[in-house]
Amino acid sequence: MREEAVKLESLLGYQLKHLQTALRSRMDETLRPLELTTPQYNCLEQLRRRPGASNSELARGAFVTRQTMNTLLRGLQERGLITRPAKAESGRALPTRLTSTGVEALDQAVSRVEAVTARMVSPLDEETRTMVTEALGRCIAALE
Repeated sequence: MREEAVKLESLLGYQLKHLQTALRSRMDETLRPLELTTPQYNCLEQLRRRPGASNSELARGAFVTRQTMNTLLRGLQERGLITRPAKAESGRALPTRLTSTGVEALDQAVSRVEAVTARMVSPLDEETRTMVTEALGRCIAALE
């Protein structure tokens, strides 16, 4: 039975899921004092890079459903971190933007998340980090 556990732990997919779970846990821990979750941080980061992104674009980028993103956006809007028009200018999309308070919260979150990321890759030299990043990108492309 122990041999099966060793085999499972050596599988790349298992290791990736384990890493994703550990990373999410550490990110949630470090963001908690800012009253942010990892998906909320992800949303704010996307909005800094793509102001006016739609609910659907944000959901795809955060790996959540549109319904979940809508709930998440309502919470961020209630806290004054984002703005969304009450009515769509055209179609159904409600373009979302960061407020100055949202930018400040994101700036605080970024430094915390960067510390978690630095800890995660600290055992790797620069060449290995580059190789891992490129390899993961190729794996993602192969599946998408």
